[in-house]
Amino acid sequence: MDFSLIEVARIAGATAPDRECLVHGDRRLTYTEFLARVDRLARTLAARGLGCHAERSGLREWEAGQDRLALYLHNCTEYLEGMYGAYAARVAPFNVNYRYVAEELRHLLADSGATAIVYHSRFAPTLAAVLPDLPHLRVLLQVPDESGHALLADADWYDDALDSAPDLRLPDPSPDDLYILYTGGTTGLPKGVLWRQGDIYPAALGGRRISTGEEYPSAEAIADNVRAGGMRVLPSAPFMHGAAHWMALNAVGNGHTVVLPDDATVFDAVECCRTIERERVDLMLIVGDAFGRPLLDAIATDAHDLSSLGLLISGGAALSAPVKNALLERLPTVAIMDGLGSSESGQQASQVTPSGSSATTGTFKPGTGMVILSDDLTRTLGPGELELGWLAQRGRVPLGYLGDAEKTARTFPTVNGTRYSIPGDRARLTADGLLELHGRDSVTINTGGEKVFAEEVEAALSHHPAVYDVVVTGRPSERWGQEVVAIVQLREGASVAPDELLATCSDHIARYKFPKEILFVDRVRRSPAGKADYRWARDVASGS
Repeated sequence: MDFSLIEVARIAGATAPDRECLVHGDRRLTYTEFLARVDRLARTLAARGLGCHAERSGLREWEAGQDRLALYLHNCTEYLEGMYGAYAARVAPFNVNYRYVAEELRHLLADSGATAIVYHSRFAPTLAAVLPDLPHLRVLLQVPDESGHALLADADWYDDALDSAPDLRLPDPSPDDLYILYTGGTTGLPKGVLWRQGDIYPAALGGRRISTGEEYPSAEAIADNVRAGGMRVLPSAPFMHGAAHWMALNAVGNGHTVVLPDDATVFDAVECCRTIERERVDLMLIVGDAFGRPLLDAIATDAHDLSSLGLLISGGAALSAPVKNALLERLPTVAIMDGLGSSESGQQASQVTPSGSSATTGTFKPGTGMVILSDDLTRTLGPGELELGWLAQRGRVPLGYLGDAEKTARTFPTVNGTRYSIPGDRARLTADGLLELHGRDSVTINTGGEKVFAEEVEAALSHHPAVYDVVVTGRPSERWGQEVVAIVQLREGASVAPDELLATCSDHIARYKFPKEILFVDRVRRSPAGKADYRWARDVASGS
């Protein structure tokens, strides 16, 4: 049975109406209060002519028949209200990277064909610079913040719009309605991934029983799960990143409480620890080492009661074994889950390290629908086969990329009658059926006729205790074609010679994968969501 996302949220609200849904500082919204605001936003959008104008059955995979709503916000209650309010109006919301400069923002809003936007006041100047080039963007809702920027012309204050929402009947949502997630654009231009809501719900947003992987067969089954819910969940990454709002939507659909730090504009590990202690958070999401290392520093320098925390989930970037082991040592009652997935595949695999265990990295337990396809895309590869293949997903997969028929066909091919998603990761299955992940093909370095995956070199270097962060890339070489270059941020006050870092690599990777040069920087550049900026890394490696 398929469900729309707003339908799932309403089931949760009807089952646990007085349970807290969202907590952000002094603001606390029960499910009843949250859904009332969602409906008022939906009526605001519908009254302005926004909604579904062409049903899915009459569209091609890369086409959208719904208006699109851009969410240009830091983490806040309005972000989740914006998502669910759009779904209730049959409008398709999507994420905007708030670090974009005007040129990047112009491209994104034009590529998406957005007709509406909800944005924080601090982003008003950048938005104002591109509005003359975006005549289709006709509904502007501004959320006030500490910046004090004035309301843009033709815009409405968000709460004023909700307060004046007309009393009209909302359309019936459909599982065919779109969920749109824009990729981060760390290796190229961002693209909008189109999912049916009926597919993304079981693929990534909590629509399966954890114990069996079975999809919920009925609304009553979802309600039963909500009755057993009540966890308090802290997604510490920006909602503009899929892993963070996936966690939030999982929480809402399961009747949990989403908790945000008081200052949700940046990742502040100390503030997150204070929030865990104050709100008795059960589960926290981080994004790899970029969040894990500051969290370790916060635990080491300040005394916090984190005894409520039972599970730490890392998604969106690698959490290295040294960082994972240090977290398990400092948080002895916490289990750590590594989640593996992508915008184009949903959740594919996981690795759970219980408290008291020693951690590894790079191997995962396959999830429902995950397979390995051969290099030539002619067959699936079984456990123990030595060929390095493509990590793929079948079953609940996206429709395609918004407005891009060619890339849709390339990433979502049909092989022997089955449609797959192939985001670009290289992998194999071990003899005991575990997923052995090697890395993203787009950041693979071809050196001397050998393929080197950036992620495996990064993981090797991270074992040295002086390394705080690292990103690896390739650069042109007359001798090797490409050569491996590591860009390293050391711990504060640390000093280490490149040869010592290479000696650490010798315990983990073959010598041909060693960096030909190690460059030290004050800070490795990452997105606010913790993802490596490989375009920046290539520029640093080439000296440009």
